[in-house]
Amino acid sequence: MTWQNALRQREQLLAEMHIDNAAVDAWYLLEYCGEIDRTWFLLNRGEEIPDTIYRRYQELLNKRSLHIPLQHLTGEQEFMGLPFHVNKYVLIPRQDTEILVEEVLKIVKKGDRVLDLCTGSGCIIISIAKMAEQISGIGIDLSDQALLVAKENARRLQADVSFLQSDLFEQVTGEFDCIVSNPPYIATAEIDTLMEEVRCNEPRMALDGMEDGLFFYRKIVKESAAYLKKGGWLCFEIGCDQAKDVSEMMRAAGYQNRKVIKDLAGLDRVVMGHRG
Repeated sequence: MTWQNALRQREQLLAEMHIDNAAVDAWYLLEYCGEIDRTWFLLNRGEEIPDTIYRRYQELLNKRSLHIPLQHLTGEQEFMGLPFHVNKYVLIPRQDTEILVEEVLKIVKKGDRVLDLCTGSGCIIISIAKMAEQISGIGIDLSDQALLVAKENARRLQADVSFLQSDLFEQVTGEFDCIVSNPPYIATAEIDTLMEEVRCNEPRMALDGMEDGLFFYRKIVKESAAYLKKGGWLCFEIGCDQAKDVSEMMRAAGYQNRKVIKDLAGLDRVVMGHRG
């Protein structure tokens, strides 16, 4: 079996199992198993693939054909140009969330304290800590398994961030210059309509925003003023149809200069405002 034939064979398997981007995933797993890059492959694609690599490749492709996410097979997802470890206990970081990080980086200053609620893998607060100048970052999550992943990412990426197990603000003390969150925001009834990769493999507690998807926004907006310095910013990632509702919650709670930021697809993705 040559490298090229192995790739073609596995591409066909994924396509037959209705895996989105079958060719891309087949290539990424071959790259991962063989520890090769595209240039090496083009120069050596007619050579025999070693049996140990081929068996490992088959094993992972068979798992991918069952709709196990690619990132759970490789254990990694890039976010903001940084490699984050992921597993079944955390949401896989997505490009849309980079919009939230980019907006926060525009407003934080040297010495600011930043709180990340529902931190998951820690990708938001770790990216902010790595790219902002000397901020103090804390990540909060209710899941002890998610916090293990976040702490490992902070260690691997040498980010000066601390983590705390808490149900939102329950164990939080002090005031912050910025509170950021990508909370669960999918309505309970919609979860069963999600792609199999998401609904069967990512943690439900990180997806489920209760009946209308807005439960955690209401709770965070209501409680945030007690933990946010005057003039501090509250910044959310939102579902693409939630901007009006979340912005109105923030207006009613006294947040000023509210703005909605769109993602690269032109969909509403971030709502932010500062405490008056």
